[in-house]
Parts: sequence; structure tokens; C-alpha cells
Amino acid sequence: MFCRNCGNDIDPKAFVCVKCGVRTGVGSKYCANCGTEKDPGSSVCPRCGFVGVVPPAANPLQKSRIAAGLMGILIGSLGVHNFYLGYTGKGIAQLLLTLLSCGFLYPISYVWGLIEGIMILTNNINEDALGVPLRE
Repeated sequence: MFCRNCGNDIDPKAFVCVKCGVRTGVGSKYCANCGTEKDPGSSVCPRCGFVGVVPPAANPLQKSRIAAGLMGILIGSLGVHNFYLGYTGKGIAQLLLTLLSCGFLYPISYVWGLIEGIMILTNNINEDALGVPLRE
């Protein structure tokens, strides 16, 4: 498999190209099958005749959308969903808001977590802190 952005030979299980750092499956300058430079507007490779796109490999680090959304709705006041998605700063803010106020500001933190949980489940938040798309 070849990077569609730079033409570098990449591992079929790779999530990003080690040469250019672009996610697998992104770009249209090179053929994903043979690595030959092609017209970006063309869907057929002039060298090998490959038509279409090789889908990007599944990333084992992808987080579950359902798990993150339910964490946000059920225990979002503690910021657990933000820690899970890698947003450590937001998670600490929610946790401290709840704990340091001795629960007095719990409703604010709860509504915050509830809204974020719903946004995650409705695809308004669809990436983790590293930019990896959430899986269903």
C-alpha cells in the first residue's frame, strides 16, 4: 500500500504515513495501489489501472463513541468522558468544579457533562484529543 499524499510505501496496518505524517487514505496525488504519481482529479491510475481508494486501516486506539457519550451523560460531572477522550484539562476542570465546591456546583458540572455526552452521541464531537475519529 502506498501513501496517497506522498507516494511512500506504507504498512497496510499503519494509521499515518511515516514520511509525511498524513492519515492513511488522505490525498489524491499518488496511486494507493502502486505509488505512481497521477492526476489528482483522476480516479484511475495510469500505470496499474487501479480504480478507487484503499480504505484506511482501523486504528486500535480509536475510542468508542457510545462509551464516551454514556460516560458524559451518567458521570460527566466528574469529567470521566474527557479523561477517556484525552481532554485532560477539561476533565480536571470538571472534577475540581465538583469536588472543591463540596458538591455545591455539582449541577453546573452535571449539565456540562450531560451536554457533552449528548454532543458525542450525536456526532457533534467526533474526534478525541489526538484527532483520531471515534468509532461507533
